Amino acid sequence: MVKNEARRTALLNAAIDVLAEEGARGLTYRAIDAKAGTPPGTASNYFANRDELMSAVMTQVHVRLMPSDESVEESLRAPRDQALSVKFMHDIVKRADADKACYLAMMELRLEATRRPDLQAALTKTIAEGIEFNVEFNEQSKLPGDRMTVMLMYFAMTGLIYERLTLPGAAAAAVDLDEFVEVLVDRAIG
Repeated sequence: MVKNEARRTALLNAAIDVLAEEGARGLTYRAIDAKAGTPPGTASNYFANRDELMSAVMTQVHVRLMPSDESVEESLRAPRDQALSVKFMHDIVKRADADKACYLAMMELRLEATRRPDLQAALTKTIAEGIEFNVEFNEQSKLPGDRMTVMLMYFAMTGLIYERLTLPGAAAAAVDLDEFVEVLVDRAIG
């Protein structure tokens, strides 16, 4: 059977929404088909088993989380200084706010990975490659800071996004977002 890529993408986006709304236990073929508005059995025709589905969802999450090439190019027209690093960190928060379902699905995938060794291996590889990409991007773009700077900002931003999505009231009460990002970059860069 020839697979329709647009339908496959729609099913994956529906799966992301189901993960965000229902968690990993709610991620069923039936729930995906209902969310995507496709006939029952469609999702199972595209994804042979849960592991294949989770792997494909993980890939789609990363596709959706990546900034567009155009926005990166536009940002890189600015001077390669600390202010640009602050802008990139703010852009991460803006993408998280704009696509909460995707970030929540990523959190669910991470939790599910603690129970599924194959998913953990795949997710570890993907995340590690993403971190390495960010380190190389920082170096090649001649942004301030070294590998440890990128690592500090990555882990701090991951924690900030986690708090903002899961307990937004606590995160907002604890820290001013703009101040946090500026202080984080300043201290990480040194």
